[in-house]
Amino acid sequence: MKYSSLIGVLAAVAVIGSCCMIWISIPDKQIAVSGFASAGTRFGKPGLMNAMMSSIAVLLFIIPRIWSKRINLFFAAFNLAWAIRNYILLSTCQGGDCPEKHFGLYLLIGASLLLMAMALFPDLPIQQQKTTEPVADRDAL
Repeated sequence: MKYSSLIGVLAAVAVIGSCCMIWISIPDKQIAVSGFASAGTRFGKPGLMNAMMSSIAVLLFIIPRIWSKRINLFFAAFNLAWAIRNYILLSTCQGGDCPEKHFGLYLLIGASLLLMAMALFPDLPIQQQKTTEPVADRDAL
């Protein structure tokens, strides 16, 4: 794809931005949880790993080498897996308290899926190798 690196960088920035947004809120306890702030819960900082993986993915999208595109596939897959983990962990009812999901959690999943798709289809020109060997004629055989 022609613009896969640019779209991948924008998706990684969207993942980092979604970590600053509110992911869930627990109305009974009056707690709002984002990727970096989860006071009052045992979640820690669930978006920190997504932000780190997305930052590395941005660097690897910018480098126009084949090795960077191959390594980027790992970081994008890990980022998607961690986003799915966060979605399952945070949106599950615990002790009778069911959280309300907000736009930030959906943006995290969507941007991580887009990041993974752009890592699968890198924008690299394919170089054709010229062969110097003559091709045998089939009728002569």
